[in-house]
Amino acid sequence: MSSAMDKALLAMSLEEVEEDLPFEMPDLPQFLSMERNVISLIGRTLNPACQSMKNLIRDMPRKWQKPGRMRGVALSKEKFQFIFNSEHDLQEILDKGSHTYNEWSLAVDRWYENPPANYLQFIPLWVQIWNLPINYYTVNAITALGELIGEVKEVAFDPNEPQIQEFVRVKVLFDVSRPLRRSKMVNLPKGGGSTMIRFQYEKVQKRCYECQRLTHEKDFCPILIKQRQDTATARRAGISTPKPAKVPFLKEDDPLFGILAEDQVGIDPMTGRHRIAADVLEGMRQYLLVNNNEDWYVKAERVKKSVREVEKDPVAKKSILRLESPLIVHQNVNKDKGIVFGYDISISSTEEDEEQLRKNSVKVNSETNMLRKEAPEYQDELPRNFLALSQPFQDSATVYRPGFFEAGSSGPISRKTKARKRPPKSLRKPKPKLANNADADQRNQEANNADADQRNQEELIATAKEKRKAVDEGASTAKSTKLNPLEVIPLGGFPNAQ
Repeated sequence: MSSAMDKALLAMSLEEVEEDLPFEMPDLPQFLSMERNVISLIGRTLNPACQSMKNLIRDMPRKWQKPGRMRGVALSKEKFQFIFNSEHDLQEILDKGSHTYNEWSLAVDRWYENPPANYLQFIPLWVQIWNLPINYYTVNAITALGELIGEVKEVAFDPNEPQIQEFVRVKVLFDVSRPLRRSKMVNLPKGGGSTMIRFQYEKVQKRCYECQRLTHEKDFCPILIKQRQDTATARRAGISTPKPAKVPFLKEDDPLFGILAEDQVGIDPMTGRHRIAADVLEGMRQYLLVNNNEDWYVKAERVKKSVREVEKDPVAKKSILRLESPLIVHQNVNKDKGIVFGYDISISSTEEDEEQLRKNSVKVNSETNMLRKEAPEYQDELPRNFLALSQPFQDSATVYRPGFFEAGSSGPISRKTKARKRPPKSLRKPKPKLANNADADQRNQEANNADADQRNQEELIATAKEKRKAVDEGASTAKSTKLNPLEVIPLGGFPNAQ
């Protein structure tokens, strides 16, 4: 057997072993699944270490309240697909905005046959802008602040309606590779000073509390790991780590070199997006290079002036320089409103409720409309051992206590009984004694009343006995009819006879 295998290996040529031609997939309809993919969404987990793919495939249909109407497919360790039975269910999931699993965010989007380069790189987020200056409650000011987080898609603001919230809301497309910005110092014009704007994010649960990114926990933050490695290397070598030199965006052979400054092009460090879109820059280059019998310096000055004018207006810069979609402004201030999760709160909701109950120690008595104090409440100094906690409190509703009680906000409370309005014995007037004749008349009257009652009682008993004699005479006709329903009355014929 081994000799035959050796002969086969020796007969093989070197070209045949190294030859690795690609496999040509047949271009036939039965090899494609595009019909099912049309009503499906593709997603990826932002923190695969904390988001198990197999558990996600099992749990998300129940979490989205679509069990039996969708099925999941694990594409890789990070990417997944959910195929829906109807377009309505798919659109309902996409309209919900951002999604999470195991308290970490997910990036989901509709399936595309040819997805763009930044596919599954952005997630929609509703951002709350707090501490907005009083003179800047305008759509343009809110949009400019929202652009610090991401591309603003919607502004939920109505200046003509009462606002009961302390913040305004904007919907942005957030780049998941960037950190979440918690606050930003804003300098106001015309000597208005400066103010700190705070941002809060709805439906975002966990994040790295070092770099504020959604892709890892703090213990695995690459920034902290790299800082520790660089510090250790520099300490061993005895040198300091220099900062890397900034690479210029415009090269010397670029037609825009010297016309636009470096702070007008490239990546904006505040937003992480290009200040000017690549198509706009290419159009400027073509305009400068085309020969239309116009002075080059006039063209360069015209480009400079147009860019400076557009940069003054954040809304115009958004649509003209960055070629982003137009802004949507509506008056539904609570559209798709979600919960803001925070893990740095020192007191829980349960403790807040208990604290509120301790403060509400004065109640209004519904009967007397007077203020009075409730029964003594539980003290924090109670013994905190297992036996003490396992036994009911003495003031609880399960312990018997004498007296009258009424319902209260924290359980039954004792009710004060009304005092009897009767003067003491020392102040009561003694009853006068009756005369002898009056006493005799009263005794006679009571005796006569007793004799009359006795006679009435005897008459009632005799009447009852006489009525019972009718029962002994025989059964009544009605009773006999009920006992014998088929018995025919003499000369009466059948009941149904005509």
